[in-house]
Amino acid sequence: MDFDDTPDEAAWRTRVRAFLEQSRPDPDDPRGWQAALYEAGFVGVAWPVEAGGRGGTLMQQAIVDQEMARLGLPALINLIGIGMCGPTVIMHGSADQKSRYLQRLLRADDLWCQLFSEPEAGSDLAALRTRAVREPGGGWRITGQKVWTTLAHLADYGILLTRTDPGVPKHRGLTMFVVDMSAPGVTVRPLRQMNGDAHFNEVFFDDVAIPDSERLGEPGDGWRVALTTLMSERLSLGGGGTGIGPKPEAVARHVAAHLGALSADRQALARQQLGRGYVAALGARYTGYRQLSRISRGELPGPEASAGKLSGTRSARDLTDLAVRVLGEDARVAGDIWQNAQAVLPGMAIAGGSDQVLRNIIGERVLGLPAEPRADKGVTFRESIG
Repeated sequence: MDFDDTPDEAAWRTRVRAFLEQSRPDPDDPRGWQAALYEAGFVGVAWPVEAGGRGGTLMQQAIVDQEMARLGLPALINLIGIGMCGPTVIMHGSADQKSRYLQRLLRADDLWCQLFSEPEAGSDLAALRTRAVREPGGGWRITGQKVWTTLAHLADYGILLTRTDPGVPKHRGLTMFVVDMSAPGVTVRPLRQMNGDAHFNEVFFDDVAIPDSERLGEPGDGWRVALTTLMSERLSLGGGGTGIGPKPEAVARHVAAHLGALSADRQALARQQLGRGYVAALGARYTGYRQLSRISRGELPGPEASAGKLSGTRSARDLTDLAVRVLGEDARVAGDIWQNAQAVLPGMAIAGGSDQVLRNIIGERVLGLPAEPRADKGVTFRESIG
């Protein structure tokens, strides 16, 4: 693990820091903030130039992310588009799709969402039931439901995974499309969270027409296309040293400020939990640094993405729970940043692969443990659902 920037990385960090320290983003104009960063060359840094990017390195993008986190600047509104949808279009889209969508995505002219999970297909994504039926003219008709779709209520476009052939095993017979979220038959219903926000949505498709030109990849090859999205998602959530949730340093300052109001035995418990959570958070941070070191040497990221996301989520939840508990009776007052973080973080244990799925990945692909038995192996999807 290398904690030091190379000379080129150090020069890049200086340039990024100088720009960001002079920035004054308007909290009411998140699209404008992303557009300003794009014009400065700090969005889509590692994307190919022909896709609207800068043609830089993943390490350069990580440095931008680190410096934004250090200054507490607002995150990009189109993170799902940049981290998940865009890479999928780059890898599997047609030349026409790339020219129409990618630069507008980077500028946040268009916001994107990822339409994968369903009521009966969450962690077992390949069990999805949303159907795409081909029409005689070559287009497709979509019917079904998606759920837990982040930012669907704001999105202009989405990448949609559908089942086009139920007569083959479930990982086959899937096809991916780009869908216009304003198309007739698309209905978005926000889902209210514990903190009062509604970042997640359920989305209904009632006989939605999609032209074949919006297909990503070949018919029946949707699982391979989806793996591009999922790997990009795990990488974007796996941590690059920026962490998940509140910074452990901020939690430590908060707990220290409230220790005096606690009894001696509760002070001891708070110190103990702070120490454990702080060490776990640093472990997740350094796991991210290990990933960055691999990227800096030109290597592909390893299983650190899954491990970093898993451990980072757990430590963030533990530290945030402690931050709320030390408030005592004041914890009943709504609106505090710690209560808000406590209400949001459980969703991070699901987003980008649930904790259980990530443990399976680490167990099977890192530790070499036997794979879980599958009752649906070797049967068609239609047979698997009875």
